[in-house]
Amino acid sequence: MAINEILKQYWGFDKFRPLQKEIIKSVLDKKDTLALLPTGGGKSVCFQVPAMAMDGICIVISPLIALMKDQVQNLQNKGIQAIAVVSGMGKREIDIALDNCIYGPIKFLYLSPERLLSDLVKERIKHMNVNLLAVDEAHCVSQWGYDFRPPYLHIADFREIHPKVPVLALTASATEKVQEDILEKLHFKSKNIFKKSFERDNLSYSVLNQENKLQKLLDVCNGVKGSGILYVRTRRDTVELAKFLNQNKISAQYYHAGLNLEERAQKQQFWLNDKVRIMVATNAFGMGIDKPNVRFVIHYEMPESLEAYYQEAGRAGRDQNKAYAVLLYQPRDKLVFEKKFEQNFPDVNYIKQIYHFLCNYLQIPYEGGSETNYEFNIADFCSKFQLNVLSAISAIKFLEHDEYFILSENALLPSRIQFIVGGDDLYKFQVENARFDGFIKSILRLYGGAFDQFIQIREFDIAKKNNIDKSLAISYLDELDKLEIISYQKQTDLPLLTFLKPRIPSKDLLIDQNYYQDRKKNYHQKMVGMLDFVEKEICRSIMLLTYFDEKNAQKCGICDVCLAEKRSRLNDLREQIALNINQLLAQNTHLILKDLLSKIKKGDESEKLDIIRLMLDAGELKTDGDLYYL
Repeated sequence: MAINEILKQYWGFDKFRPLQKEIIKSVLDKKDTLALLPTGGGKSVCFQVPAMAMDGICIVISPLIALMKDQVQNLQNKGIQAIAVVSGMGKREIDIALDNCIYGPIKFLYLSPERLLSDLVKERIKHMNVNLLAVDEAHCVSQWGYDFRPPYLHIADFREIHPKVPVLALTASATEKVQEDILEKLHFKSKNIFKKSFERDNLSYSVLNQENKLQKLLDVCNGVKGSGILYVRTRRDTVELAKFLNQNKISAQYYHAGLNLEERAQKQQFWLNDKVRIMVATNAFGMGIDKPNVRFVIHYEMPESLEAYYQEAGRAGRDQNKAYAVLLYQPRDKLVFEKKFEQNFPDVNYIKQIYHFLCNYLQIPYEGGSETNYEFNIADFCSKFQLNVLSAISAIKFLEHDEYFILSENALLPSRIQFIVGGDDLYKFQVENARFDGFIKSILRLYGGAFDQFIQIREFDIAKKNNIDKSLAISYLDELDKLEIISYQKQTDLPLLTFLKPRIPSKDLLIDQNYYQDRKKNYHQKMVGMLDFVEKEICRSIMLLTYFDEKNAQKCGICDVCLAEKRSRLNDLREQIALNINQLLAQNTHLILKDLLSKIKKGDESEKLDIIRLMLDAGELKTDGDLYYL
């Protein structure tokens, strides 16, 4: 099927967006391709359409489980077979999923980068008919990027398994240095980059230097109609500022990584359906959210980098209509920003101490823990050892880079079950264990297909069907799991810590000092770039485009700096025109409008008329309807 037909049949679009068709043709020509498209530029279509046009399966690497789940669901809604293999899934569940990729009709396999480290996954990928490897958020492969993820470095291992399969790397934000690093780390056969300008001509950027941020927040929310996002730094701020907005009759919800799966889904749906105007969120919110009519994005504090700011601000105005990106700033924010820099780079002894605390917290014995998953509550861990959360997370990231373990994001996986006995054996079990009979029947009535694969369940629904408490339903499921009647994977909302090596004495840890220093230098450069953006009176769009290596950018005319320049220029022009009018009427006591306009030397006709109206309103100029005089 032709790519235009695929686009129309599955996505309902008559034509591709700019650069999409060129990228897709490059992929179909089996060329390694790097695509830089701004947030909302339609990156997923660039790998989904060509994958549908070729035989075989497309493997998609993505760092965010929530994003993978959304894309899998969207594909399934279109009648396209897709699955995701992520942290938190059991070995049997993964086995079945990978079997379906080899022998079944699966067209898209989404993997978290951590999964590429698994021998099981690598071995099974060898037997798949892979047509494309798509690497989403490709900037994560570069240590010069703003969101480096060490597991991304192992994507290159895939190329040894399937050397002829092309790679499509996609990102919304990457400097030239990061682009070159992506090509190198993903072993591109040749340089092949498609880059759409980072310019967003419908998006007005503003940095508002305000002592009273709360009042300015209300001014923006009341002054701009429509849906918005307010980004804040902490979970507590999401709750408090959502409450503040609601108290001021502005409907808002809060969202952060500490909420459980159902709460997040419900809050997100309310906002997507415009039942709530504003989502107050940490940066855990927004990736993969396709809401075209967001009219404004407000940052209550500075993001860590211009890449992060550009990506988050870019969630406004995806429908190409006028939208606003507002960053609220106070001079003291700079002190907080610089303090954060120190916390991001704890010394080596501190990093070793965190490793020791982690192993004790998770009760891992020396020489134990390898290839084992542990649910990890970072807040509880930091509280127990009285640690600064940011410093602890930073130490964990350095340990992750040196491959002592992998910390996945919150798994956000619902509960799943599969019957691991056949129908005859299950019937025999029910006869011999009458107390489970009704419980098992209710599961079979509620959920189909549980003999063939893992299916999602809700313990609440099972409990309700059996008129029992949810806790009792869970205990029944646990017992059936122990009896090997079902495989029961409980819902988890916690990140998973996967140890890659056995525990060793912390004094024997080897920390990559060169990497540490490079990251510190890189972070500092990004911090300086962000501070320049908020403190310098230069067109905000020019500053962003220059940062992303777009030379000779033109003034946008709609950011706060450009608008201030326009106001200043107009004020000067008004003074000059008013003085000119006074001089003309002092010489020619009465003039008709046509002659007056022709004799004024400054400004265009609309500007001249505006000044005449202002002078009439102020009583500085008079008219009898035909003649104008002082």
